[in-house]
Amino acid sequence: MSLIARTVVAAATFTVAAASAQAQGVTGDVAAGQKKAEMCIGCHGIPGYQNSFPEIHKVPMISGQSGPYIVSALKAYQKGERKHPSMRGIAGSLNEQDMADLGAFYASHADKAAPEAPKTASATAAALIEKGACASCHGANFSKPIDPSYPKIGGQHADYLFVALKSYTVEGNAVVGRSNGIMAGIAKQFSPAEMREIAKYLSSVEGELKVVPQSRFR
Repeated sequence: MSLIARTVVAAATFTVAAASAQAQGVTGDVAAGQKKAEMCIGCHGIPGYQNSFPEIHKVPMISGQSGPYIVSALKAYQKGERKHPSMRGIAGSLNEQDMADLGAFYASHADKAAPEAPKTASATAAALIEKGACASCHGANFSKPIDPSYPKIGGQHADYLFVALKSYTVEGNAVVGRSNGIMAGIAKQFSPAEMREIAKYLSSVEGELKVVPQSRFR
């Protein structure tokens, strides 16, 4: 295992322990989450829907993510650790129970398990994935992260993954960027072209994420 991989594993293990210690024990309700998701379906419930900020890309698939990851992401937007004006406005309106309910709702869409072994990567992509130690946190098939508060990334939209990776390299911008020491250290190793290569491969892997079309009007 490379030095970077060992560092990532050690840091991730510490983060998991810290997150577990801080767990509030709020239980999400799927039915309640379905009602609260009306603020989400205008983007995440439309197949192929694109966001134009900070550049054009498909919004991420969140159906099939774990409840703890949905909660973790929403809290990061609420605190400004993930900078996105629209998402911060939405997350800022939510309390702990709201987030738990939304997490339960989107986790309930999971109806398949990703293959244990992902498709074989090209030599270039494999080297980049190894350099970033992606499997150390996100799982060997990129759908079984070592902690449920980490995202499943197998099969996620390539353009979203690229934008997300780039966001970890942004500093000093009031509206763009993500604050995460582990991911920042990893992402800053790569050029934009290399990030695109990683994102392209990860999007080609069979995963557990999908878009569940929802009516805008209930």
